[in-house]
Amino acid sequence: MRSMRPVSSSLFLLPALLAVLLLAACAGPRGQRQAGGLPPPVAAAFAQAGLPADSVGIDVRAAEGGPSLLALNGTRAFQPASVMKLVTTQAALELLGPGYRWITRVHVSGPLQDGVLDGNLIIEGGGDPRLAHEDLWRLLSRLRALGLREIRGDLVIDNALFAPGLSDAAAFDGRPGRAYNALPDALLLDAKALTVRMLPGQAGQPVRLATQPPLSAFVIEPPLAADGPCDALRERLQPLWSMQGLRFAGSYPVTCGERELGFHLYTLDTVAYVDSVFRALWTQLGGSLAGGTVAGRAPAGSREFAQWTSAPLAEQVRDINKHSSNPMARNLLLSLVAERGAAPATAEAAVLRVGSWLTAAGIDARTLVLENGSGLSRSERASATLLAELLQRAWQQPTMPEFVASLPVAGIDGTMARRFAASPLRGRAHVKTGSLADVASIAGYVTARSGRRIAVVCLVNHPRAADARAAFDELLDWVYRNY
Repeated sequence: MRSMRPVSSSLFLLPALLAVLLLAACAGPRGQRQAGGLPPPVAAAFAQAGLPADSVGIDVRAAEGGPSLLALNGTRAFQPASVMKLVTTQAALELLGPGYRWITRVHVSGPLQDGVLDGNLIIEGGGDPRLAHEDLWRLLSRLRALGLREIRGDLVIDNALFAPGLSDAAAFDGRPGRAYNALPDALLLDAKALTVRMLPGQAGQPVRLATQPPLSAFVIEPPLAADGPCDALRERLQPLWSMQGLRFAGSYPVTCGERELGFHLYTLDTVAYVDSVFRALWTQLGGSLAGGTVAGRAPAGSREFAQWTSAPLAEQVRDINKHSSNPMARNLLLSLVAERGAAPATAEAAVLRVGSWLTAAGIDARTLVLENGSGLSRSERASATLLAELLQRAWQQPTMPEFVASLPVAGIDGTMARRFAASPLRGRAHVKTGSLADVASIAGYVTARSGRRIAVVCLVNHPRAADARAAFDELLDWVYRNY
């Protein structure tokens, strides 16, 4: 999502900027810096990237507690990008508990005899952030094991646990087909994703496709393989969407080899997507569905027939933070206020609950602007100090092991897998990353050379924010070596 901008005129001020930052980083006890001062190697890295001091927010402090050890614009509100997920996941760990699970329920209305349901089958979404078609297959297998074979009524989709929210998947960046733009839903099956593995043959021949999940009545037409370099692959493919399927106006370069791409089926609403997956899986299992698929609620007199219980929250926050899943984070935020039989959960109510939780925890939340809890937002804001205080609180809570284990590990996994692979920091930094056009951020923990655990937050808002990576690495390395 990096935007192309003209080179800022501030580049011509880099020598002066570097001098100011170096002077601000006045000598002091090892590892100690006055607020506003940066260590020389960190200051140099930001200057080299063309990032002025007022575009950077930093707060470094001991994980176990205490004031800032290093701060720059710590109390200023910045767009945080995906490090906002740390607020959402820690709130959930404390408010819901690491063992919290979501339940997807199946109800039947009408008599069931000799494997035939003379009525409707209702699937009630419980808000599971990670409900996958494999889970639906297991749930439907359970229905078959209970004797259900034929459904003579309709399939009813009950996703009323969450209030209807934003309905335009293109609202954020005009790319509705990107998987990260999936919207929250109480029955968020696969986040309405389509995974397409492409295996090219000779140029001019259709590419072989392998897709997941299986879809009924949704046709995917393969692109033609072509010669040429493998760059800007999605732009080369030119996907074209409809309610009936997906085709590609462009070609697939043979030089790309075998690739797997994820798409968001934004042209299908929840009812249409679940219908397509359900019919494909139910047919595979030998079942039949005579009626249509509609949105609705379980009527009075219906009975619960089966249920699917999700993986626990402690496991799901690892997916959210390590792989920076926006749809999962958005579902998780709504889950903070979701209650069966009550008014549908809204983002506004969830935001209020998070704010109350932070205040009760003694964290000054005045710089916090929360919209959807994922960071995929231009309105969300947080300060480096707020996030650093959050990291200190998380370290001191009984849920600390679950929270820290959810963060990407330098040189090992998640969004940090390819960083610090040959550095002493490999395996010693648990850091969440974030990026949007004009935004870059990191927040997490470093196990310093001394063995101390240090919380580190750095937020950058600037047209050249995408160039901040080297400065982030320099900051993490400096913390490791000096504390």
